[in-house]
Amino acid sequence: MEGVYVECSLCGERYEYPIVINTCLKCGGALLFKYDLDEIKRIVCRDMVESRFPSFWKYIEFLPINSASDIVSLGEPFTPIIELPDELSFGFRSVFAKNDGLLPTLTFKARGMSVAVTCLRELNVGSVAIASIGNAAAALATYGARAGIEVHVFMPKNTPLSMVRECELMGANLHFVDGTISDAAKLIEEVKGKYGWFELSTNKQPYRFEGYKLMAYELAEQFNWKPPDAIVFPTGGGEGIIGLWKGFKELSELGWIESSIPKLIIVQSSGCAPLVNAFKSGLSEVTSPWINPQTIALGLKVPKPYASYLILRAIRETNGYAVSVSDDEILSSMRKLAKKGLFVCPEAAATHAALPHLYDEGVLDLNEKVLLYFTGHGLKYLELI
Repeated sequence: MEGVYVECSLCGERYEYPIVINTCLKCGGALLFKYDLDEIKRIVCRDMVESRFPSFWKYIEFLPINSASDIVSLGEPFTPIIELPDELSFGFRSVFAKNDGLLPTLTFKARGMSVAVTCLRELNVGSVAIASIGNAAAALATYGARAGIEVHVFMPKNTPLSMVRECELMGANLHFVDGTISDAAKLIEEVKGKYGWFELSTNKQPYRFEGYKLMAYELAEQFNWKPPDAIVFPTGGGEGIIGLWKGFKELSELGWIESSIPKLIIVQSSGCAPLVNAFKSGLSEVTSPWINPQTIALGLKVPKPYASYLILRAIRETNGYAVSVSDDEILSSMRKLAKKGLFVCPEAAATHAALPHLYDEGVLDLNEKVLLYFTGHGLKYLELI
């Protein structure tokens, strides 16, 4: 593809595309795709994409994909945005929620994995490995099965049984480890070279970000190109917030959004909040893993995210914030949301539980328009329910 390359977010090293690559070969930094947006603007405009079918694939010109015929899809729709009633809004005048629990695999991970698998199949990658607490693995197993790519999943032994069974049913090869997702990632590092697996773990390759950036494109269009003042996103490994940041930066450069980039606010569990601690301590990255991580929201149980500097950069560049909530608050929000017909996973409920904290800590004004990003469906946690 002309005008497309991969750039290190740490040292600026560039790599011509197409290329099969994990992290920067020079410094180990996280890689991001870059495009000639001026050239793309000559080919496609806002009105053109608005007239297309309501799926994030409508933005294909902004992806490192050669042809629409190569797309690995399960019919991904636009996911709905609803306004929360006053009794769920903690005094805020305008609170919306975007529900990615209605995507295939029931989580936002379907976005990153569908795009990543499409890219890797075009690059003739035949087998992949991933460290995951469950949802990313399930999404990869699903799209890998669709594409005919061999999938190896390394997951902690306490991964919810429903997600284990989902991976098994899709034909993934499962490898269980004692410890956390970080321990799973270390094991992949030790064996992937021997077996020739491409590692698709969080932030350790540039392809998944391209699927997550389309969250920004999609919700911007749904808000008539005037995105909300703030987006609250549950964050473990951080790929979602990096994707949103990348997407909004591209939209701003294109001139497609008619307001400033939203404040990007991350939410973690108080039982595992390394990014919150780093942000509030003024650090540029997480310097040491969280000791004894404990939370019911397993997607937030990441003791030391890879490329944490990039997550913190995304927050600070958008005048965003980082906040933590307790498991009790998460459970309370799950119950409150369910009473209004919103059955969401604990990670998603954490965004709702964060609202009063964001007001009390002076981060948001009650008159600001706020979007809570519901990243997954409650059915993913039947054992917890």
